[in-house]
Amino acid sequence: MVPIEYGNYYHIYNRGINKTKIFYEKDDYLHFLDLMSIFLEPISEIYAYALLGNHFHFAVRIKEKSEIAYLHPKYAKTKDLYLKWKTFIPKSEKEKKIFIRKPNPEKMFQHLFSTYVKGFNKKYKRTGALLEHPFERVIVDSEKYLKRLIIYINNNPVKHGFCEDILEYPWTSYLSLTSIKPTKLSRNTVIGWFDSKANFKTLHNKKDDYDDIKFLFLE
Repeated sequence: MVPIEYGNYYHIYNRGINKTKIFYEKDDYLHFLDLMSIFLEPISEIYAYALLGNHFHFAVRIKEKSEIAYLHPKYAKTKDLYLKWKTFIPKSEKEKKIFIRKPNPEKMFQHLFSTYVKGFNKKYKRTGALLEHPFERVIVDSEKYLKRLIIYINNNPVKHGFCEDILEYPWTSYLSLTSIKPTKLSRNTVIGWFDSKANFKTLHNKKDDYDDIKFLFLE
């Protein structure tokens, strides 16, 4: 299994066990996105995502260790950590000594998924595993492939027949990346790779079989 390491770019994806549904209604998608922000923002830059009925995709860069802030000791041992996760940069050597640790990137992904499953099981009165384990991760080692991956992820609903037009599906990063509204995504970085928002949209609307990046995903 490829490790999650500082500074690397990844395609992260997973699906329900036996392809079972992991999202049933709007609130499930919204809750997952909330948890994505809580757990992934401290340790990564998020470039793209797609949430579909029985699976999901992310394109992210794991921050360098020096970019990741420390976990405040006040919140380190709370049972509902995901509701109070707070990280920040110590301002002095004295402060550094009282800060327990920095969030571990791999564990933050695990926290995201386990927290979602726990809430899902409680909501739908089910028990046991929901997601395949461990979650899949593939290193993306060039800007060319990262751009192609972002297009692939945003077009996943079209590829799987959830909609005919990318604008019709609300649970991908496409609408946020093309909007001017505030976003948790690294929108300026993404659009910069495509030179302009117009070019970003044009490339997303071309027919594509993604044969050149099949090594980045497993369906």
